[in-house]
Amino acid sequence: MGVEGCTKCIKYMLFFFNFIFWLAGCVILGVSLWLRHDQKTSSLLDLKYEDASAPNTFYISVYILIAVGAVMMFVGFLGCYGAIQESQCLLGTFFACLVILFACEVAAGIWGFIHKDKISKELINFYDSVYDKGMGQTLQDKKDAAAAVLKVFHETLQCCGKEGVTSIFTGFATDLCPKKDSILDIQEGCHSKIRTLFTEKIYLIGIAALVVAVIMIFEMIFSMVLCCGIRNSPVY
Repeated sequence: MGVEGCTKCIKYMLFFFNFIFWLAGCVILGVSLWLRHDQKTSSLLDLKYEDASAPNTFYISVYILIAVGAVMMFVGFLGCYGAIQESQCLLGTFFACLVILFACEVAAGIWGFIHKDKISKELINFYDSVYDKGMGQTLQDKKDAAAAVLKVFHETLQCCGKEGVTSIFTGFATDLCPKKDSILDIQEGCHSKIRTLFTEKIYLIGIAALVVAVIMIFEMIFSMVLCCGIRNSPVY
C-alpha cells in the first residue's frame, strides 16, 4: 500500500519540484550552450596573436555549466521516478546527489563571486597587449595581424581603443574603428564594453544558480519527508 494523507501530497509536490528541476537543467544546458556559441563571445575568445591567445577562463566556466545542466536533468528524472515509485533507495540516492550538487553550487558561487572580474580583466589585458604590440610594430605583416585582431574587438563591441584620449586618437588616426555617422561622435573605449559584456552574462548565470538553489532546498526537504513517510507507512 502506498503513502496516504499529507505524505501523499508531499509525494506529488516532490514530483512537481523534480519536474521543475529537470526543466531547470534543460534551461541551464541550453543557456550554457548558447554562451559557448554566442557570436560576440566566440569571436573574441577565439582570437590569437603571435604566441598569445584570448583567455579561456570563461569557456571553462561554461563547460562546467554544461556538465551541471546534464547532471541536473539526470537527477531530476531520478527524483521524479523515485517519487512515483515510492522507492526509498532511489530517493536516498536522489538526496545524496542533491547534497553533492548543492555543495558544488555553493563552492562555485563563492569562487565566481571572488573571481567575478577575472574574465573581463584577462580579456582587457589581452586586448591591451595586442594594441601596444601593434602600435609598436615596424614589420607590416605583424602590424596587419594585430590590426585584424583589434578590428574584431572594435566591430563586435562597437568600441575603439583603450579608454579616454586613446580611443579618440585611435578613431581619428586609424581605420580600425567602426564608422560613425558624424566625425563628432566619440567612440567608447573597449575596456568598458568588455566589462559590460561579461557582467551581463555573469548576472544571468547568477540568477539561474539562485533559482536552482532554492528549488534544491525544497527538494531535499520533501525527499526526506517522503522517505520517512514511506518507511513508516503500513504494509498490507
